[in-house]
Amino acid sequence: MDRANYELARYLAEDLGATVHLVGYLVASPLAEHPNIIWHQVRKPLNAYLLAEPWLRHKGKKVARSLRAECARVIVNGGNCAWPDVNWIHAVHAAWPNRVDHAPARFRWRAAALKARYRRDERNALQVARMVLTNSERARQQVISQLGLPPERVQAVYYGIDAEDFRPATEWERAAARMRLGWNAERPVAVFIGALGHDRNKGFDLLFAAWEQLCSDADWDVDLVALGVGAEVELWKARSQVAGLGDRIRMLGFSKGARDILAAADLLVSPTHYEAYGLGVHEALCCGLPAFVTRSAGIAERYPAELSELLLESPPTVADLVARMRRWHSDRDGYRDRVASFGAALRLRSWADMARDVVDLIN
Repeated sequence: MDRANYELARYLAEDLGATVHLVGYLVASPLAEHPNIIWHQVRKPLNAYLLAEPWLRHKGKKVARSLRAECARVIVNGGNCAWPDVNWIHAVHAAWPNRVDHAPARFRWRAAALKARYRRDERNALQVARMVLTNSERARQQVISQLGLPPERVQAVYYGIDAEDFRPATEWERAAARMRLGWNAERPVAVFIGALGHDRNKGFDLLFAAWEQLCSDADWDVDLVALGVGAEVELWKARSQVAGLGDRIRMLGFSKGARDILAAADLLVSPTHYEAYGLGVHEALCCGLPAFVTRSAGIAERYPAELSELLLESPPTVADLVARMRRWHSDRDGYRDRVASFGAALRLRSWADMARDVVDLIN
């Protein structure tokens, strides 16, 4: 979401020379310093997004009203600001329930209240939008079927990629990345990228259970690296130690070095219960990695038929994960070879191509 918004703003300011007003908590460099960018900063009381949301909504509407005389186009994201122009929705809250049955009661109550609020704000914002953009055809159909919008008002636009950053690594680059990360030069590594909070929507709990089974087999020599933050990171660290998997499952937390990690890895696994698209999966494929993802994820609709073996059951199950990981392990080179042409095709669509499609649709 953040990358897509950034790239659209960059394209408008840099490639089209337009003046772009950005309303948000943070704008990353070098976009923040661009002469065509005007940043209307929204501060976060106590550094809390929940407390800042009303201020974001208020500032967004204030800036939009001030630009009416200039016939400016206004793009908002989901339920963050109801405005009668373009709503670019990156996840459909109406399409998935929380997975929090295991969580403390106070968190379950809070999650339920927030989900109801997000769904209400989402519905209100999308109902007033003249046009709704989604990041996959699946998300488009969810907006139409679950929120009742007419099909002609909803369009899907796929994300792009920076093909220079996300490309297959050379053997030298792979070795150098492993050295920087402190990984064994020879052992295969699978990567999970996703939030690790009390809401287990991303499915790490299933992957952990699958890894326990796989590591009980002496022939399973693959290590698992989890990249993500959330309230349960320490829980999974502790469970790894108790299960005797402290050296087989590594929790890396937050990292800006996703390119290094993908360059060093052999596989990505995303057993998500809901994913409007799946940019991490997209990036892994562009790096030439086989990427297992639940077939209900938005990016799954882009997989060619010959790679259907990479699409996990929906909802994902431990048994299916274990079976597919074993099949991959028995033919690692074959899987990488089969995914190469798909990754090359994905790299042909840049972020500028995505932004151009958005501009063409809203003009």
